[in-house]
This record gives sequence, C-alpha cells and structure tokens, in this order.
Amino acid sequence: MDRLRQDRPGVRRRISAALALGAAAVLAVTALAVPAQSADTGAVSARAADVNVAKNAGFEADLSNWTCAANSGTAVTSPVHGGAKALKATPSGQGTAECSQVVAVKPNSTYKLSSWVQGSYAYLGARGTGTTDVSTWTPGTSSWQQLSTSFTTGANTTSVTVYTHGWYGQSAYYVDDVSVLGPDGGGGPDPVEVPPVPAGLAAGTTTPTSVELSWTPSSTATGYTVYRDGTKVASSSGASTTVTGLTPETTYSFQVSASNAAGESAKSTAVSVRTPKGDGGGDGTVPRHAVTGYWQNFNNGATVQKLRDVSSEYDIIAVSFADATTTPGQIAFNLDPAVGYASTADFKADIAAKKAAGKSVVLSVGGEKGTISVNSDASATAFANSAYALMQEYGFSGVDIDLENGLNPTYMTKALRQLSAKAGPKMVLTMAPQTLDMQSTSGGYFQTALNVKDILTVVNTQYYNSGAMLGCDGKVYGQGSVDFLTALACIQLEGGLDPSQVGLGVPASTRGAGSGYVPPSVVNNALDCLARGTGCGSFKPPRTYPSLRGAMTWSTNWDATAGHAWSNAVGPKVHGLP
Repeated sequence: MDRLRQDRPGVRRRISAALALGAAAVLAVTALAVPAQSADTGAVSARAADVNVAKNAGFEADLSNWTCAANSGTAVTSPVHGGAKALKATPSGQGTAECSQVVAVKPNSTYKLSSWVQGSYAYLGARGTGTTDVSTWTPGTSSWQQLSTSFTTGANTTSVTVYTHGWYGQSAYYVDDVSVLGPDGGGGPDPVEVPPVPAGLAAGTTTPTSVELSWTPSSTATGYTVYRDGTKVASSSGASTTVTGLTPETTYSFQVSASNAAGESAKSTAVSVRTPKGDGGGDGTVPRHAVTGYWQNFNNGATVQKLRDVSSEYDIIAVSFADATTTPGQIAFNLDPAVGYASTADFKADIAAKKAAGKSVVLSVGGEKGTISVNSDASATAFANSAYALMQEYGFSGVDIDLENGLNPTYMTKALRQLSAKAGPKMVLTMAPQTLDMQSTSGGYFQTALNVKDILTVVNTQYYNSGAMLGCDGKVYGQGSVDFLTALACIQLEGGLDPSQVGLGVPASTRGAGSGYVPPSVVNNALDCLARGTGCGSFKPPRTYPSLRGAMTWSTNWDATAGHAWSNAVGPKVHGLP
C-alpha cells in the first residue's frame, strides 16, 4: 500500500503475473513432456485376505522404512491427512526428492497402490514389478488429493520398490497414508483396520479465545485430529489438546477422530462449547466477522480524514504506516501534519474513542515504500520493543504486517512472539500480504502466518495489483472477478489457516489501486460463496467456511472519496455472515 501514489502496480506485480502465467505454462508443458507417467486408474477390488504391505505407511514413525534421496524428506505434523504426521519432501535444482520403500509381495499377484498428496507436483509409482511398472501424478493441489493406480507382479517377483517424488525446481510436496493393498508377501502388514472412534470428548478450561479438550485414548491409534464446526483445527499425538484462536461469546462444536497407518476413524460425538466474554481491548473487541480498513497518515489525493471520521462499519482500523529508524528492525510513528490534527494528544484521543466504541486500531508496518527489515535476533528484539512502546504510547491495539519487499519468517516469527509476550493475549495481529506471497505454504509470508497462528487475528491478502494467479485448484484466474477472490482465498483456507483468520483485501474504488478493483457486489458474492456456498462463479470451493473473518479495503480515505460506497455495501454483508 503506497503512501505516495493512489495505485501500486510496480515491477513486483508484473513479475507476479508473469510467474503465475509461467506456472500455468509449466503445468501444460510438463503434462505433455511426461506421457510415460500416465496412470492406470482402473479399480481393483480388494480381497478379504489383502493387507497393506507398505510399512510406516502414514509416516507416524517418521521416515522409518523409507529412504529419501539427498535427505530431501522429513516427517511433519502439518499438514496431515490422517494421524499426526505426514511426509514433506522438497526437490532441489537437479533432484526430484524421491522417497521410496521396498515392499514384500507375492508373485503373480495384483496390488492397488494409492496415497494422499498435497502441495506441488507429486508422483506415485512402483518399479521392479516384474511386469509393467506404473506411476501416476498430479500437477499439485492445495488440499489433499488421492493418487491411485495398480500393478501385477511377475512370476518370480518377491519385492517391489514403491516411490513418490516431486519435480525439478518445484516447491515441496506432501504425502500421507500410502497403501500397497494386496496379498501378504511375507513381510507382515501395516494395520489394516482404522482405530475405534474416540469416546469421552469433554471440554476443560475455557477462555474467551481458547478451550482445553480431552478424550479417552483409542486403542491402536497413533494420532488424533480435532475438528471445529466440521473443519480440522488441530492434531495431537495424545488424548488432549488446546484449541486457540477462538472468538469471545461464540458457540463452537468440537469433534475428534483417531488415526493410524490404516486411516482415520469417524468423528466422535460432538461437544458444544461457548466461549466467555472478553475483558475488552485487543482481540477481545474483534467480532466474529470483521471489516478492516487502512487509514492514510498522509495526503495522496484521497479524502483526508481524522480517525473520528472513519465509518463505523470498520471494526479494525490500520494506521498506515510506521516508519523505519536507523536501528535495524526498530519502528517509529510520526503523525503527518497533512492529516489535520492539532496535536498528537488529539490523535491519541481519537484512538481511545474508537476503542471505547468497540473498534481496534492497529499500527501498520510496511507498505510498498516500507523499508523495515527483521532478519536477525537483534532486529527481532528491536521490532518487538519499539512496537510495544508505540502501543503503550498511542494506545494501539496491535500491529499489522504489510511488508512488501521481503519477509524473513524465522525472525519475524520471533519478533511477533516477543511482542505478543509483552502485549498479552488481547493483542490484535493482522497481515496484508500480496497474492504472490500466499500462493504456497513454502513462502515466507505464509510460513510466518502459520508460525504465529495461535496469536494471529486475520490475514487480509491483497487481491489486486497482481495480474493472473493460480487458485487452489491449480487453474489460473484473472484478477477482478469473484473466481479470483474465492479460488485464491481457498489456498489459505485449505492451507492451514483457520477460516476466522482469512479476509478478502480489495480496493475501495477504482482510484485505490492500479488494477484489480471489483464492485462491492462482487466482494459480497465472494463472501457468500466462501461462507454459504452461494453466489459463486465457475470456481466452487471444496467446502463452506462459515467462520470466514471478513474483508479489508485500501483505504478508508478512498472509500470516503467514493461516498463510502464500499463500506456501506460490504460492511453489512460481512456483519451478516453466519
């Protein structure tokens, strides 16, 4: 977001568009270049004696029984399809990050090979079958997708190598719940039955933003998955966990399932929990569905406002922007005389009045011209100390991260955690990444958001000034449409963020951005599509997200210039979401 110009097209946006279109071209070229990787997806009926001859098929024992080339693979706890762990493998420039296992098989026998995959290009295959080796692949998906094929062993074949790999130069892929289903070749099976449904789910200590859950351990289970209102929110290796990121005075329904290498059980009986009222300040004042607006601490031709003039439809007001200092990571705030305040005290009084009205006022760090860099322990500490000092001095409810010139996830995570430790659980933490920053969980911005998920209020991705981009279904969508908003938001919704932490960022008017403006009616259709399943375009999300946080706009000033057309239309829609 640019304090000097009304638009922000920039070189970075042109690169973003080129990358997205280039990615689409790679999909097409790769599909043509590897015809040998075509899948035999014919259904193979499992016989009563069939077992899963793959060992550690769900990676619950990390990489036991598996070999990954050049140490390219590791067991991770998120994302997972079933149980508590999955495989993450990252290709290098000249490597495909192949992970393989030799399994014992019977000669002259048919096996059904399958696995669940997510992320970038993912291949699944079997070689050394003694007959026709097989493989199948997908160009990538932001949600779990099952790959399946089959093979028949030769007359003298007693072992087969099953493998999975990615593709050269692409990002990480994830694999879970591998199955090589057929006659036992003498090596013994992995579990062939999923564990029983967990019993005794109960809620313990409940705060305005968290709840402790526990249940009776399920025999043969190696991990558990917790669902909130039908959406996965946590994984646990034991029979208890704490779910965070909840909204005060809200009723939630929780369930838990048990998993092992054979798969995931059905969900348990639901337990209903209502969070208590917050005690004011910080995230305790952010409603279940919220509208965020950026207030300009400068004059670039939009209506000049004082904070008191900002429409009451806005629940979070991001003061734009903090300034860098000569100390790395340290930030300052300088009130611009152009906005018309008689004194700093007058500005502070407006912040206090907005907070008294139930609003949150955060200090935005970055913008297109922002040069704040947090890339060391010292700069992380400088950021946290200076941000907390500004919160105390001005009364800010928290901070917004809008760094558009690079972000180091390791040290920004440290900085935000240090700040949260100082400010307490009521701190409001928002982010405004560009579309390119949220295309993959391997990106620094996305990593940071996931790293601080337990203290994160909302990520309002800027769905503008970006050109065409990939949606969660791997298709390319042009900006300025309901499909662009929903298909790209789906990446975050299916990539690990809670729906309550996802918002749609759009310009308030045609003058608010260089490109990507959509009328408020399109924004409202996108909100309905994601939250209710209505108003969609050609893209249909895999599920609905009733707890979607809401929408954001650049800026309250451009909204005022256009007669508050955006907030008057989008505000009521957001606040009326289920």
